[in-house]
Amino acid sequence: MKKSRKQIIKENEISKMYEFSLGNMPQKVLIEGKNKDLPIVINLHGGPGTPIPFSAGCRGLFPMFTEHFLMVYWDQLGCGINNYDLKDQFTIDSFVEMTTDLISEVKKIFPSNKIILFGMSWGSVLTLKTVHRIGETIDAAIVWGQVLHKLLFNDEVLETLEKSALPEKKMHRIRAITPDNASDKDMQLLTGSIRKYTDGYTNKKGPKAPVGAIIRGLLTSPDYKFKDFKAIMINGTSTSTCLWAELLKIDLREELSQVSIPYYILQGDTDIVTSTSDIMEQAASMGNPHLNCRVIPDSGHIPGKEGMDAIWETLIQIPATF
Repeated sequence: MKKSRKQIIKENEISKMYEFSLGNMPQKVLIEGKNKDLPIVINLHGGPGTPIPFSAGCRGLFPMFTEHFLMVYWDQLGCGINNYDLKDQFTIDSFVEMTTDLISEVKKIFPSNKIILFGMSWGSVLTLKTVHRIGETIDAAIVWGQVLHKLLFNDEVLETLEKSALPEKKMHRIRAITPDNASDKDMQLLTGSIRKYTDGYTNKKGPKAPVGAIIRGLLTSPDYKFKDFKAIMINGTSTSTCLWAELLKIDLREELSQVSIPYYILQGDTDIVTSTSDIMEQAASMGNPHLNCRVIPDSGHIPGKEGMDAIWETLIQIPATF
């Protein structure tokens, strides 16, 4: 581990790995920040099961964030430092319960701090459902790639793939896939085609986020063993029989319309996975003054450099609204 990273950790008043019972499951959670009175950002990563960029192995990696916030890094059950075979016993609601338990545990330690939820993709489901359930305990929320409804199965995905260089044989197979009949192979075909032939996941023109530096940082983490690092991508979420089946049929429009705290939605302009055009249209039609939507150019469902900059710019402005 670099000396500069050791110094950052040393200078943080809070830099501790806690163990909480979340959804009746013991789980490790890292909390880190320059001082104990800063606003708290609880990170809800994507996937399910992909704790990047903010994970429990990130101690000392993000001084720009820990200078201004107490960062709560949670590798959700089934991945990273909390790897576990999910199988058929955990649903979306199970993870919402874990999220509400996490907020409760954090508030016990820091009862006076403001709390901001930050969710990416799958994490946006947990963010919105948690805000809907216990919004009175949360001061603001920010999401990248809001899952709303028709995840992956929307007209924009089909239209974009139709215009791409995707071979007709594969397109024919994709047209026959529905949320009710989608197999693992079908989903691999659909998501792989979006990744390869469109800018839906990653915008190929936009500047990339520094993923390499983050990966190197996780490999030298003082908290991760190699098995934890490996479980960033290959982990127990693959055994789940419930989560993706639920996600493909989820409809969160009612929850979004009822949001009663500042709720910031950031969307990549070429994101068709969580269709940006649909989300902007839906949010505008709701007339909810708590919703703030922004489209980031040259960005897909996975934020590049422009996306990460937009997340930071939005996050740093939120405390001034309290």
